[in-house]
Amino acid sequence: MTAPAIQVEGIGKLYRLGHLGHRHDSFRAALTAMATAPFRRLRRLSGSDETMEEFWALRNVSFEVPRGEVIGVIGRNGAGKSTLLKILSRIVEPTEGRAVMRGRVASLLEVGTGFHPELSGRENIYLNGSILGMRRREIDSKFDEIVAFAEVEKFLDTPVKWYSSGMYVRLAFAVASHLEPEILIVDEVLAVGDSQFQKKCLGKMKDIAGGGDRTVVFVSHNMGAVRALCSSCIHMVRGRVDSQGPVDGIINQYLKPERENRRAAVHSKHGLRLFSAGLYRAGGGEEADNVVYFLDPCEIRVRISAPRGFASTALVVHVFDELGNHVSSLNSTEEGVEAFTLEGPRTFVYPVSRMSLMPGRYTVSIMVHRPHDATRYLDADSYFEFEVLPALVPGGLLPYTKDHGVARFVDGCRVI
Repeated sequence: MTAPAIQVEGIGKLYRLGHLGHRHDSFRAALTAMATAPFRRLRRLSGSDETMEEFWALRNVSFEVPRGEVIGVIGRNGAGKSTLLKILSRIVEPTEGRAVMRGRVASLLEVGTGFHPELSGRENIYLNGSILGMRRREIDSKFDEIVAFAEVEKFLDTPVKWYSSGMYVRLAFAVASHLEPEILIVDEVLAVGDSQFQKKCLGKMKDIAGGGDRTVVFVSHNMGAVRALCSSCIHMVRGRVDSQGPVDGIINQYLKPERENRRAAVHSKHGLRLFSAGLYRAGGGEEADNVVYFLDPCEIRVRISAPRGFASTALVVHVFDELGNHVSSLNSTEEGVEAFTLEGPRTFVYPVSRMSLMPGRYTVSIMVHRPHDATRYLDADSYFEFEVLPALVPGGLLPYTKDHGVARFVDGCRVI
């Protein structure tokens, strides 16, 4: 049986937090504080200072990552994700437990990690390769590919301290991903780049993992990116592993409280209530299943109610792809419904004769506003998600997938 690429056993990380002293209200108090300062320093060094608070950033964290797997790590801010990655990257030592990394590790935790600011981009490429244990001829063989991916040819001999954050992260990712580490660790740093760069990075990480012998640990708050890239996921809560398993189940568990809180807040906004919204298959029942096959008919339904009249209103449905890119906006006034006075329950139906969005996951936000002065009565961000499943185009040989782009806008092909 092959040993896992990453083996984490009972990892814990303890920090001691010092508290600022109180402001002295009198001259006598200030003199007393000055006289006792050396003794406070001694207590702090010996660990007996009562003003030092213990904080466990991680506690009893254990998991394994098989070789060749792409695993996501998700959780709220402060859950311990970044501390865990720093331990895996050997940047900090754990207070207890151990992490076994079987293979060369390359990390991209924040902009400029591992770069020397006074060295040029060219010199940093060779420096990082040397740190990974590569010979110069190995780095030479990858050099042109790294530069092309990073798109920094004009600034290759400029010290990286003069790089913009975008240039910095492009070069850092290109180096980390092309110098063939057996384990690649990537934090939320990709959020610095634009959407096109993010797609490029996700594609590269898929290529890295596609060989079956290289492992990727990916931390992100972008659930679409985690779904697109990862085969399994770890959910961290307050410094511990809450759950680990297949991506969809773990993400749904992570998002459930957020959805419930968001919907409760939406219901009470301006007295306007959003009862339900979802994607319904044509001929389906009263329950939204939010799943449809590519090119199948369906409809988006939104049910809202108001205790009093909201004059000259319109309902807008915004659709976003897995990376948060804006795909489409469906405005009731532009789809044949005049601006209306909302009072009592109403159901809005947007029929889709055939689902032309490419297979993948999409997020829907809902807004009720008054068009002529932009007054917003309701904002329901990321209210629900739906999935388009691959299906064979009539007369086609292979099914369309999300790799084909965003939408199919033609009706077949003919030769004349």
